[in-house]
Amino acid sequence: MYILASKSPRRQELLKLLINDFKIEVSHIDESQIKAKPYELSAILSKLKAEDIFKFHQQDIIIAADTVVVHNGNILGKPKNSKEAFKMLKELSNDMHEVVTGFTVLSKDKCITKSVITKVYFNNLTDDLINRYIQTGSPFDKAGAYGIQDKEYPLIRKITGSFYNVMGLPIEELKMWL
Repeated sequence: MYILASKSPRRQELLKLLINDFKIEVSHIDESQIKAKPYELSAILSKLKAEDIFKFHQQDIIIAADTVVVHNGNILGKPKNSKEAFKMLKELSNDMHEVVTGFTVLSKDKCITKSVITKVYFNNLTDDLINRYIQTGSPFDKAGAYGIQDKEYPLIRKITGSFYNVMGLPIEELKMWL
């Protein structure tokens, strides 16, 4: 049985593109205690999440992932409030950042941990657009305060790399390891 170690509805939706039947188990590791370089953090967290679930499901295949947004060498997490969301989106406006998703596939026979990086180029965002987007509530459960799938708000000019990676699960790469 496949187990996705994530409560993210986006990851669940994306995994369904590859696997029809899987269970959800949420890891209980304290992510705030893990310190790592920006481009290494997501892979480390995905492995820790997978190992946490594997302890109780050693006959299953565990899939875990973690996504971070890196801008100017700094990690932008999930905003805690509207003010923080506005600040993040303003910072990303008219600039490029990278979305790094680390994923782990763990079973009794293998442990694969990889990272995928996608470059995201934002449009020049007006304060009005940012405020309207924040009012939807969408920024609050997403690293970097935005969702690439929120197409009704023209935040993104272009990407280089995987669209699905920016959503939180690089299914093109993951498919090779399942």
